[in-house]
Amino acid sequence: MSSDNRVSISFSSVSMPNLILCGNDETLKGHISRLMLDERERRSESRSVCVRREHISESRSVLVRMGFEVCGHLITLEELPVYFSTRFSKEVCESAICVSLCDPGIHAFLIIISDASLTEEDKAEMEEIHRILSSRIDKHVVVLISQKSECAFESFKRKRNFRRHTQNVSKLVERFEQMAEGNREDYISAEILLEVQVGELLDSRFEKIQSQASKQNAEDEESMLLRKTGVVMTATRNTISRSHLNLTEQMSEDDLKRRPVEWKEKYKKEEMESLTKTGASVKNENKGFRPDQFLNLEKREKEKHHLFHRLYLDRHHRTQTAIDILQLTAHSLKSHESCAEEKLVQTFIQKLLTMDYRARYIKTEETNKQHNTPLRDTHEDESDIFKALSLQNERTSKSDRIHPMDVQMAVFHCADGFLKQLMVTKLSQCQYALPLLVPDPFTQQIEFPLWTFRQINKSWKIRNNNNEIISQTGPVYKLETPMVSFFRFGSVSSSKSQLMNSLINEKHNTFFHRNCPGSSRTRVLMDGVVEIAWFCPSGKTTDKFTDCVAFCNLHGDAGDHEKQLQILTEMASVNVVLLPQIQRNDIHAEKLQNLYRNSKPLICVLTEDKCTVTEISKGKFKIGLNGRNQSDVSEELRRAINDCLSESSSTFRLEEVSKHSDIRVDEEDEDDCRRGREAAQQMMSLMKKKDLTEIKELFLPCQGTLWHQWCQINKELHRPQGDEIEKEISTKQGNLKKIREQQHALKTNTFIQLFIKEMNLHAENEYFLKWLGIFLDEYISKDISFLQHKYDEKWSAIVKLKENRDKSEQLKSEQTELERISEELQAAAFGLEHIMREIGQIYESCSSVQKNKKDLKFHFTSLPKLAAEMMISGFPLELMDGDAAHVPVIWISAVLDELMQKLGNHTRVFVLSVLGIQSSGKSTMLNAMFGLQFAVSAGRCTRGAFMQLVKVSDEMRTQINFDYILVVDTEGLRALELAGRSTRDHDNELATFVVGLGNMTLINIFGENPSEMQDILQIVVQAFLRMKKVRLNPSCVFVHQNVSDVTAGEKTMEGRRRLQEKLDEMTKLAAKEEVFDAECFSDVIEFDVRNDVKYFAQLWEGSPPMAPPNPDYCENVQELKKSIMSHAGKSHGMMLTVLKERIKDLWEALLNERFVFSFKNSFEISAYRKLETEYSKWTWSLRSAMLEIENTLHNKIENKAIHEVEETDIQKELRKTSEEVKKSMSEFFKKDTDAAIVIQWKTSFEIKIKDVQENIVRETKRKLNEILQQRYLKKRIDAQRTHHENTLFEKSKELALKLKVKANDEETLKKEFDSFWKECVKMINRETHPIKDINIMTDVKRLLSDIYESIPVPHCKEDSEYNNIFHLKCYDEYVICRKSSNGWIKKASNSFHKKFPTTKVITEAVRSAYKTIKEKIGFTRTLSSEDETQIRTFVTDVVQQTDKMIQSFNISKMGYNISCIQQLTEYIRKRVTEHQEESVKYEFKNEFFIDLVLFICNRSNMMITDQHRMFKEANDPVLYLKKKRNEYYSIFQKYCHGAASAAIFGEIICQKLKEPIEQSVYKKAARDLTDEMRSNCQSLNGNRSNLEKHILKTLAEEEDFNKYMNYIKTPRDHFKSFIRDEVSQYITDKFSVSILPKMKENIELLQQKIVKAAHKSTKYVQVNRGDVGLWLKSFTQQLSDELIFSVKDLSGVKHDDVDDFNLLEDVIVKELTIMSDISMEFNIKNLDLKFRPDEILIDHFCQCCWVQCPFCGAICTNTIENHHGDHSVPFHRNNGLNGWFYIGTTNLSINICTSAVASNDFFYPHESDKSVPWRDYRTAGGVFANWSITPDLSELPYWKWFVCRFQRDLEKYYKKTFEGSGVIPDEWRKYSKQDAFDSLDTYI
Repeated sequence: MSSDNRVSISFSSVSMPNLILCGNDETLKGHISRLMLDERERRSESRSVCVRREHISESRSVLVRMGFEVCGHLITLEELPVYFSTRFSKEVCESAICVSLCDPGIHAFLIIISDASLTEEDKAEMEEIHRILSSRIDKHVVVLISQKSECAFESFKRKRNFRRHTQNVSKLVERFEQMAEGNREDYISAEILLEVQVGELLDSRFEKIQSQASKQNAEDEESMLLRKTGVVMTATRNTISRSHLNLTEQMSEDDLKRRPVEWKEKYKKEEMESLTKTGASVKNENKGFRPDQFLNLEKREKEKHHLFHRLYLDRHHRTQTAIDILQLTAHSLKSHESCAEEKLVQTFIQKLLTMDYRARYIKTEETNKQHNTPLRDTHEDESDIFKALSLQNERTSKSDRIHPMDVQMAVFHCADGFLKQLMVTKLSQCQYALPLLVPDPFTQQIEFPLWTFRQINKSWKIRNNNNEIISQTGPVYKLETPMVSFFRFGSVSSSKSQLMNSLINEKHNTFFHRNCPGSSRTRVLMDGVVEIAWFCPSGKTTDKFTDCVAFCNLHGDAGDHEKQLQILTEMASVNVVLLPQIQRNDIHAEKLQNLYRNSKPLICVLTEDKCTVTEISKGKFKIGLNGRNQSDVSEELRRAINDCLSESSSTFRLEEVSKHSDIRVDEEDEDDCRRGREAAQQMMSLMKKKDLTEIKELFLPCQGTLWHQWCQINKELHRPQGDEIEKEISTKQGNLKKIREQQHALKTNTFIQLFIKEMNLHAENEYFLKWLGIFLDEYISKDISFLQHKYDEKWSAIVKLKENRDKSEQLKSEQTELERISEELQAAAFGLEHIMREIGQIYESCSSVQKNKKDLKFHFTSLPKLAAEMMISGFPLELMDGDAAHVPVIWISAVLDELMQKLGNHTRVFVLSVLGIQSSGKSTMLNAMFGLQFAVSAGRCTRGAFMQLVKVSDEMRTQINFDYILVVDTEGLRALELAGRSTRDHDNELATFVVGLGNMTLINIFGENPSEMQDILQIVVQAFLRMKKVRLNPSCVFVHQNVSDVTAGEKTMEGRRRLQEKLDEMTKLAAKEEVFDAECFSDVIEFDVRNDVKYFAQLWEGSPPMAPPNPDYCENVQELKKSIMSHAGKSHGMMLTVLKERIKDLWEALLNERFVFSFKNSFEISAYRKLETEYSKWTWSLRSAMLEIENTLHNKIENKAIHEVEETDIQKELRKTSEEVKKSMSEFFKKDTDAAIVIQWKTSFEIKIKDVQENIVRETKRKLNEILQQRYLKKRIDAQRTHHENTLFEKSKELALKLKVKANDEETLKKEFDSFWKECVKMINRETHPIKDINIMTDVKRLLSDIYESIPVPHCKEDSEYNNIFHLKCYDEYVICRKSSNGWIKKASNSFHKKFPTTKVITEAVRSAYKTIKEKIGFTRTLSSEDETQIRTFVTDVVQQTDKMIQSFNISKMGYNISCIQQLTEYIRKRVTEHQEESVKYEFKNEFFIDLVLFICNRSNMMITDQHRMFKEANDPVLYLKKKRNEYYSIFQKYCHGAASAAIFGEIICQKLKEPIEQSVYKKAARDLTDEMRSNCQSLNGNRSNLEKHILKTLAEEEDFNKYMNYIKTPRDHFKSFIRDEVSQYITDKFSVSILPKMKENIELLQQKIVKAAHKSTKYVQVNRGDVGLWLKSFTQQLSDELIFSVKDLSGVKHDDVDDFNLLEDVIVKELTIMSDISMEFNIKNLDLKFRPDEILIDHFCQCCWVQCPFCGAICTNTIENHHGDHSVPFHRNNGLNGWFYIGTTNLSINICTSAVASNDFFYPHESDKSVPWRDYRTAGGVFANWSITPDLSELPYWKWFVCRFQRDLEKYYKKTFEGSGVIPDEWRKYSKQDAFDSLDTYI
């Protein structure tokens, strides 16, 4: 193409594109053709152009085709005739298009509109083109319009491209080019037209094909046509801007932007191929059909497609599932009276699920908008009323809203089987007609949705011949009732559905009709649908029909739906037909004639006739409607139907519909459904001919008598009675185990085996579970109804006897019979919950014996998975067994574990529970709120408690903090079946359980009966009060149902006021019973009476059974749901792990009767333990950092770099670590999985960390200040040692100079030096006194003898005798009671004063008599156990404080002095005196003080002696010099050989550095070792509980009784000893492997630092021209942080002549390298004795609470010493281990604290006659009041093993026996040592 030809048409994909000119103005079309031709001519210029015009039609006016070439491209331009014209028939128009579609088709349409206003002809022209070729032409159209007609195209422009008519044709040609390139191969072809025609052909041929079914060719055609249906695809429509002379880019329609269209493309290709294959044969077969029939079919198809498109539904896929629909979404929380079309389906389903029958009356917002603001056309002639009305009618037709029944049926067609069933069930509850026969909207295949009816039951009442009312209930698919069918022929003026409503329920539109709100004239999906409804009488005389009657309604013209008509007329008892009038020549006359001739009754309702009811012949009636009163007609019709029914014996059964041929039955076509049914039928076959009352025992043996016995024994186990508690507990535990073994031994019957097999094979087959439930309900329904009838009769008889005040034997007999019937009713109940209960018992029995059942084909561990999958699928699971009133905790825990596996460990749930009296509508409310299907009917439907999951949508999860709502439905309170006290106990247990379990509890109150309200409120308030006391904080909402007028504001406010008063009153009563201070309900729980009380309207709008649900009730449910989610939005819910533990804790506490004292929040305890572990890490971080800081500051003090230490300095050094710890804490409390739980302790732990930090700072300051003080005290010792060293250096130097000439004679030098050394040592011995060895105990005895002159020294017993004061069994012999409990022992004066006067002691005779009397009255102690504990605690504290004092003496540095013993003695004396001045009931004898001092000094003897030895080695001149001899000899040699002063000085420095290096390495090794052991040593790598576990394991391994008693009596001391042993053993095991390499590594690092310091000092001196003094100062300062080494250490060594600093540096480097052999001297002993890593660990682990339980001696586990709050321990022991025995006997107790406090037994806290109940142990006061002991069965088998293993040792130790009441249960002896170990791993 030449460059000057700027505009061209280039269609790369087509050889000869066709452009079509259309329009009503032929002149304008010609003008446009000429313009294009002229444009070509103007553009061609010098090129020759070939133009052809060919006439290819018979008439120029029909079609003109012009071909011309532009720039080498052949273009065909065709002018179509005016279609909207009388000149041409429809057939001619379609034929003309068919011609134009040839070779290959139309690429673009140019519709020409004149400049004048748009005329009717223009509009008709465009619509006709669109009709013929369908919407497929839309993206091929360009409309050329004038400026004036712009506003006329508002409705048309969105579908087509628009172009202003201008002289610039090039723009138009460019547009054609863009369209052709954009569409590629897509053009309007002959196949398109064929596709449209095929669609219309299908409807017209359908009946003919069916009638010719016997012919094979017809069958083939039918099969083919039904499979290959025309589908008209709505292409993306393009628009072009109306701006002047400009075209815009193509854009999609607004609605298509919102609608996902991916699914459209999936089947486009398939449908086109289908049409291509079938089109020719269809066309040949139907040559006689007019083309307009095809077009009409296309229109109907288009309407259906458009409907699904508008509703955003995919008809090809069942995209609507029950699981998705039941999700909680934001949309489901709002009430919608109207909504946008895209939300219409959601809104409909939402309302339907809440049983709101207004689901059919939803308005669309677009409709509302159009209704409120009608459009006006300002360009029309407003004076022409006819034109205005015409245009308005057109707009109305275009804005028709979607018909409500189309919404229902569209959802039905797109729903899966479960959603269909749910929909139909809810429709039935709304008293709406249900779809019985449903033709597919596109294939017209008729479906009978039998599956959807399976869960629907109908109840009604009839009167028998005796005029007695009989209640009947049954599933609708089994009902055998008369059936009346209604249908019409042709169009009728009256509504058939409305007429039927008047017969069934005048106040409710059971069948939707044309006059219902929301109805529209466009109904797309209802033609051919048959609906069914049942009239259920109430047993009243006003009933329209005396028995249950089914009514069927065929929608549409019956003549067009022959199959449906055939089924109805065959199965109906009475046929009712509506038609305008009876005429012989009517097209339906033959069908009407056949109905008349049929023997079945026929009623003809003539809409154009005025006659009253007339019986034409027997069973044949006619009734006229024209101009008649509707009520009269209804009454006549009712009478006629009743007359017909009375004569007819035929009945209708829903299931029999499936027997008809040529219809699809959903149950048969759905593979999963059919397979599920077959599996369920196989199970049901096992139940044939079985007695229903015995069927449970046969098929479900585990949950029968054995399970009920187990539950009863388990309750008794938790509520022990009598004196021998542990024996009783042991016996019951054995009985429980036997029952489990019996359960395990039971054969697993085939019924359960099949169930488990099916569930494992098809885990997600919900159909199987549904079918099984349906069959079971069907199986038991007949017997249940019979038993209920018997129960009612018997109850009525008893009531009559009571009214007559009959107290005869007959009344007792009748009551006994009533009980028997009640038991039979309970035994007859058989459902899925019972099967799952059996599986739960199988699992629990297998878990108990720890092995699978022999005949169980699947491992028992897989059983919880089945229940978890059921819950995820939407089935409820029994939480509390309603028959046994027990929670199977093991089973429920296992199921929740599986849920965590499937949903994720971090899945959170919001638990919503409900409480209310029996039959108050709890389940109904939950069903309406969440679309659930809990069983509902009068009486105790729900037994126990069930839980069901409701999924939260992904959208909602962004707004709330949980993934599911766990709905807990419960049985009704105040059940009539229970009586008396058991009712209250059961109700209180249930209420406490569900209130504690729920994040929110709905309190359901029914009616306004004050007594009933008081009953429920008292139970509920007590439950919430208990939660308050155990620190659980659920919320509640009160739902007041069945309120007559909820809209009356004054009435509801008055009701709220009365409720608040009643709640406050009940709170006071409950607080008194629970011993709690609360005056009003808001003291117990956060409660707002204005927002947390909801009033509900009555459930039914009228009287059942035909009354629909009250819409106000449904609205109330929706408001409650919104309120619940508003509360839930503020909650974090709870993780499934928390839920599992919460269930356990609540149930365990309830079993113990005293809930508040028994409740133990296990998950909270677990979270707290984890927090304590983290706390241990945080404190260790602080302590570890402080060790480094302390070492650095210590070095500086020793080097005299600092002279004082302030806390601010230490805190500054610790700041970095402190900030890291704070950051770690903050992250833990924010990000930990249990953050919601541990956050409650955040403040207290922050305070703890702050206290720990302050304590270690304070302690560090104290230690450093002691070092500062000792530094001054050591001045003399250090000065003396320095003097001796310097004297030796100088004298050895002098000797070396004398012997310089003999330097080569090594033997002479050595001999001279030895002589010199001996003389020097002698001289030093003369000048100083040697440090002597010490004997601590001799000093102590001498000191005590001086104090107590009257007590001879021999009284100071041998070590083995007095060493036991710390481990004594009792302290009786050391005290004198100030006042006897019985008043017969006189007070003996004994007091401690500063001068320690002699004590007057009781004589041996008196003591002996006293002992005899004590034994006779049953006392074996002078002191009470409380006093014993008090003294032991005092002794322990004194020992701890004296240990600290001894450490502060720093004997290894300062040496031993007898003043140390004096200070200790004085301190002990002071403490004893202070203790006696307190309010104690005893005075200490002098022997106590003496033995305590001796014991403390003896236990520290070895440590003091070792430290003094270390001091002696370091400071005794002779010993010190002995160690230094080799060093001096080396220097002496160098002097002799004439070494330079710098070399000798360098060697001296290295020798001086040796000891500081060694100390530094040992210190660092100790710190590193503690860190390493904290990581690698199992006993030391956790918190104190972990350490205690390893201590107990070690004790069990060693089996050393004395060590055990040491642990029991003095736990802190034992812990310290254990830590020391662990450290020593670790050092021994790891020294060569781990410790020594690190020490060598550390020494190398130090050497590098020393070399670096020497180098820097040399450089510094050289730069500053300094002397050796400056060098030495720089050198020591650089090392002051690392080593205790300063200038003073070289003060006595003359070094003034040292000036070669490079040589000095070289010597130091060389000598340090040689000194690396210092590592060879490293040994375990020095590390263990000099630098104690165990002390660091002891400080870390032992600074906590050490208070012991006053009963058993268990140690409080709190990590803070002197903590606030009660002491507690997870596991208590046998209190006999602590010396407790039974009063009046010598039998040691075997009680365990936790079980004892649950009993009704007593103990004697002060060994007096005053007893205290175990359960009220705190009232004993003193140490008892400070302990929290939870009543439960928590105990460690470890201690049971210990008692059995060391029985004889314990008896010998306490001089008592385990006999009588204290006999050890046989069950205890079954525990092995391995069991003991395992229990430690399990529980600690």
